[in-house]
Amino acid sequence: MAQAGARTWVRRTALAAALLATAAGVGIAAREEMRSSRLQARLLAPFAQSMDVTVKEGPNPAARYPTQGPYNERFGYTALPDQLKALTGDLYSIESQAVLSPALDRFMAGGGFPIYREKTQAGLTLLDRNGHIMHSARYPERVFARFEDVPKLVADTLLFIENRELLNEDEPRRNPAVEWDRFAGAVAMLPVQLLRPGSRSPGGSTLATQIEKYRHSPDGQTSSGLEKLRQMASASVRAYRDGEDTTLTRQRILVDYLNSTPLTARPGFGEVNGLGDGLWAWFGTDLSIAERVLSEPATDARSLQLKALAYKQVLALLLAQRRPSHYLIQDRAALDRLADSHLRVLAQAGVIDEPLRDAALALPLSFADELPPPPATSFVEQKATNAIRARLLSMLNVPSLYQLDRIDLTAQTTLDAPTQQRVVEVLGKLNDPAYAHALGLTGERLLDARNNDLSKLVYSVTLYERGPEANYLRVQADNLDQPLDINEGAKLDLGSTAKLRTLTTYLEIVAELHSRYAHLPREYLADVGEEASDNLTRWSVGWLTSAPDRGLPAMLNAAMERRYSASPGETFFTGGGQHSFVNFNKDDNGRIMNLQEALRNSVNLPFIRLMRDIVQFHMAEGADDGIDILHDPSHPARQEYLARFADKEGSDFLNRFYNDYRKRGPDDALARLASRSRPVPLRLAVVFRNTRPNAGIAEFAAFLRARLPNARLDDQTIGSLYVKYGPDRFSLNDLGYLARVHPLELWLVAYLQQHPDAKRAEVLEASAQVRQDSYRWLFKKGQAAQNTRIRIGLEEEAFQRITEQWRSVGYPFETLVPSLATAIGSSADRPAALAELVGLILNDGVRQPMLRVRSLHFAAGTPYEAKLGLGPLENKRVLRPEVCAVLRRALMDVAQNGTAKRVWGVFKDASGAAIPMGGKTGTGDHRLDRYGPGGVLIESKAVNRTATFVFYIGDRFFGTMTAFVHGPEADQYRFTSALPAQLLKGIAPALQPLIDQGTTRTADTRQVPAGL
Repeated sequence: MAQAGARTWVRRTALAAALLATAAGVGIAAREEMRSSRLQARLLAPFAQSMDVTVKEGPNPAARYPTQGPYNERFGYTALPDQLKALTGDLYSIESQAVLSPALDRFMAGGGFPIYREKTQAGLTLLDRNGHIMHSARYPERVFARFEDVPKLVADTLLFIENRELLNEDEPRRNPAVEWDRFAGAVAMLPVQLLRPGSRSPGGSTLATQIEKYRHSPDGQTSSGLEKLRQMASASVRAYRDGEDTTLTRQRILVDYLNSTPLTARPGFGEVNGLGDGLWAWFGTDLSIAERVLSEPATDARSLQLKALAYKQVLALLLAQRRPSHYLIQDRAALDRLADSHLRVLAQAGVIDEPLRDAALALPLSFADELPPPPATSFVEQKATNAIRARLLSMLNVPSLYQLDRIDLTAQTTLDAPTQQRVVEVLGKLNDPAYAHALGLTGERLLDARNNDLSKLVYSVTLYERGPEANYLRVQADNLDQPLDINEGAKLDLGSTAKLRTLTTYLEIVAELHSRYAHLPREYLADVGEEASDNLTRWSVGWLTSAPDRGLPAMLNAAMERRYSASPGETFFTGGGQHSFVNFNKDDNGRIMNLQEALRNSVNLPFIRLMRDIVQFHMAEGADDGIDILHDPSHPARQEYLARFADKEGSDFLNRFYNDYRKRGPDDALARLASRSRPVPLRLAVVFRNTRPNAGIAEFAAFLRARLPNARLDDQTIGSLYVKYGPDRFSLNDLGYLARVHPLELWLVAYLQQHPDAKRAEVLEASAQVRQDSYRWLFKKGQAAQNTRIRIGLEEEAFQRITEQWRSVGYPFETLVPSLATAIGSSADRPAALAELVGLILNDGVRQPMLRVRSLHFAAGTPYEAKLGLGPLENKRVLRPEVCAVLRRALMDVAQNGTAKRVWGVFKDASGAAIPMGGKTGTGDHRLDRYGPGGVLIESKAVNRTATFVFYIGDRFFGTMTAFVHGPEADQYRFTSALPAQLLKGIAPALQPLIDQGTTRTADTRQVPAGL
């Protein structure tokens, strides 16, 4: 038995010894692994290297995108799915896209962050059509380019504070994602945090895991233990992407941290990331200067002080990263104290020497009160790129240029940078009177260099090139040193350029009438002519009846020969009243001319009369013939038009009255209304009794006596007035007549007494029947008075149809002014929209996309990379080719023989022959006129003066040239559209290299026949 017990003890002792030896071996192995990371390197390196990205042709339906993380949001990666969907649904298609390797795809599907060489800097780059950089934004702006650029003092300080073992050279395979002693300390503190919530504990995060956190975790924070494990796992795999040796990777981690650590945001600067931008935004210190000062030894007291200042700022930012908003905004004194305490610890540890410590302690942190001024920016030089950026905002659904410039995107524009620069240089010198004179911009109908301030003039140039499937913006420039782009961002009176739109509408109507009636036998056309109530239909069927050639080209040519009087002697009822018009050249007043001549010399009255014919055509085209409605007093549509007029004009009056009364209290509103009527008892009685119907006689008496202190109003008189003019005794119209105020004003004040907080929409809704009642007189008037109002409604409906046609060819606004003056520019326009119209005419009536961006390359070098190019482009016919052919010839006549003849022959082809040109000029003099009784002009103030030339050059190029003066100074200028035409002549040498097809021919500009 003793032997058996001894054997048992021996076995147990041996087993215990074996277990102890095994445990010791495991412990030794674990310790060695913690030190060397050999096993991790062996396992993770091939795994990480299997995670790669290949860019393949065509879209990738299985593409993965991040949904969170500040880094991904800032560089636009989270928004990419929606942006690609929008772009491919418009003009673009995906030419190539990133495809993940199976290992990377599984890793991301399992929740890991994507493993690739992440960018520290990214932003928007715009290239011209030949690949030259026109705009480049990089954020963060100020970074260390290489590990060698980081001052040793900065690197040592960061490592001491955050990750002391990161750059140890004892083991090249070290995993930088975990620093085991700090991690163990953080784990050991977990029970303390459970027992004492809110207590501070040392962090276990290395620089590598911190980068994963603030780049990819939701809101840049660690929300759970699982999120921490995700950070560590992703950082560990990323560390071995280049193989088992992590030496260079660890150096990159240090540089990436310094370049990207988040340091909250500052108003006027935005989000601050990285030490370089942090020094600039918070202290006004340039990174390159700090880098030099901290890298050199301090040789004297001044250099020591500079070094101490830079060092303390760097140290403060490295410490502020823990709680950036608190330290950098809320409690800067606490940051100063924290930096001072670390200075002592750093000196004690030998990271810094004592002189540097003492010098830094003597310097309090001094934050910059204001941001350093940004580099001077010329809006003139950036006008084209700003227009592209504005377009990208809408294309990508990005809310601001601030966010757009931070998207990881390279976009190739259609601009021609060399030509753009040449044009900008010319525009930039036009303030010089000598230069303006040299270009021929001074003289009659041009500029007066002695009396005009040339700096007030804004010039704008837009040039497109027509390709086989699209029109490409080549030049967009102006000399306005402000963000506003007058080509696309302003509503301008462009004068007689509206005649081109009017002529287009007219010729389309003629073409429509040709399609209706040209196939009919001549004997039937007589019946059509007898029934027609408008001039255009009557002329069309008359011409078709007698013309030997009934083809559309012949009919359109004949339409251009129709003659109109240029006499200004007629008064026109339009726009709700009687109006008269004048010609620019009085010599035209007594003439009768065809439309070709009227366009050539830009004569106003023929186009006023042409617009009248167009309006009459559309009035006749309505559901009920407008002429029948006006002539037949029993026509059922009359009541509908009168009711519509009453509603519209009543709404206009109510809106005006509401603007006057909406901010007044009940007593103030009553006083205001009473002041608008003559102070006599009867009128004031009507005002008071019908705005405050429930008020007693005492309040009524007090009101009258306060308003009429000298009147002898006894109680009997007041009582009689109180009863006689009480509510419901008279109709609203009669009450308005008695009080001598507009009945709707009386109603509104009464309504606001009961509903003082009523909104405009509520007032309009409540007054619907009241508006009709207030115009009851109109329904009882004679036919002539009613016809005046009906004619206004018919004209408005006609202009709604004209608006549809104008908008179909690019008119930029929702409505036209319902007046014949629209034919000569009263409805305003935009130069870019006019260019689009000329592009349509040049392209035989087929609308092509107006392109500014040819391709977009998102997220290059990332798992989200996608390159988009132009997809199949849809073209749509909006004008007949025969109409466009007539319009081109008419515009060429203007350039060759008319108001723009100074530009003819300025552009040459390779043989030296003149390139055919066409265009339309226009001058707008926008004024605010105030009239008194009897239509007498009391005051006229200049708002702006504009002159525009919209043109085409050959069959490839088209655009606009505009001169513009804003404000009262416009009164001092007398230039006409001769000015932009002369300027086009002046900048012709800057444009000629682009126009010369032999030197600029590209794949997207092969010649397309346009019938010139």
